[in-house]
Amino acid sequence: MQRRRFIGSSGGAAALYLAFSAAVPGISFCSELKVLAGSGVQPVMTEIIPQFERSSGHKVTFDYGTVGEMAERVQQGEAADVVIASEPQIESLERQGKLIAGSRTNLAKTGVGLFVRRNAPKPDISSVAAFKRTMLAAKSIGWNDPAAGAPVSIYMIDALERLGIGAEMKPKTTAFKLRSERFEAVARGDIEIGFNQVSEILAAPGVDLVGPLPPAIQKYTMFTAGIVASSKNQEGSKALLRFVTSPASRVVMKARGFEMP
Repeated sequence: MQRRRFIGSSGGAAALYLAFSAAVPGISFCSELKVLAGSGVQPVMTEIIPQFERSSGHKVTFDYGTVGEMAERVQQGEAADVVIASEPQIESLERQGKLIAGSRTNLAKTGVGLFVRRNAPKPDISSVAAFKRTMLAAKSIGWNDPAAGAPVSIYMIDALERLGIGAEMKPKTTAFKLRSERFEAVARGDIEIGFNQVSEILAAPGVDLVGPLPPAIQKYTMFTAGIVASSKNQEGSKALLRFVTSPASRVVMKARGFEMP
C-alpha cells in the first residue's frame, strides 16, 4: 500500500488549469478528503488531483493498493470519503449500504498489458496463438500477489488455465509480495515479462509496454468511485467526483492509457 498526499502543483499549462477550474463550482471552505483507491488510477490522479486542489481549496489524501484491499477496508468500516475500486466491488458496497446510494460513478477502464525491460526485444502477442507461444517460450513471468486481491494476476491465472498452459507456466511465475517489485524486477532483468494494467505500465520507469492482451482474451477493469456512507464531507466528495469525470479530466485519462465508459 502506498500513501500519498497531494498538496498542489505549480506545473501544468494555464489553459488546462482553466479548463479544470471550470469543472467545479467555487467552494467557500477548505477541507481534507481521504480517498481509498486502486493503484491502477494512481498515475492519472497524480496529474489530475493537484488541479482539483488548486481550483477547489480542498486537500486530498490518497491511500493506494489493490482494488480488493480498498473494497475490504470500506467493508470493515474504515473512515474515508471516497473509494475507487472495480465496478462490481463498488456495486456490492452500495448494496450493503457502505456507500451513499446513487453516488456510484464510473471513471474509466483499462485493460491488461504485457511489459518488458526498457529497450528489450518485444515478443509477439499479436494473436492468441502468438501470445501462447510467447508464454511457453518465456523464461519467467511476474505479477502482483493474487492473494492481495490483485485483479490482473487473478485474471491471468484463469486465462492461462483456459489456454491450456497453466501447469507449464506455474514454475515460471513469480507473485510479488511488494507492489513495487512488479516493475522493478522486470526493469532489473530478474523477470522477463510482467503483467499489469496498461495505465500503470505506461507510467512505470525502466520498462516498455509490449501491448495489451489480444482482444479475444482481454480483460478490462472499470474503475468506479463511490462516496462512503460515513463521509464527513459529502459535498466535497461530490465535487471531487464531478471534477474527475469532467471533459478536461477525461482528456488526461485517455492520454494515460484509459478508455472512457
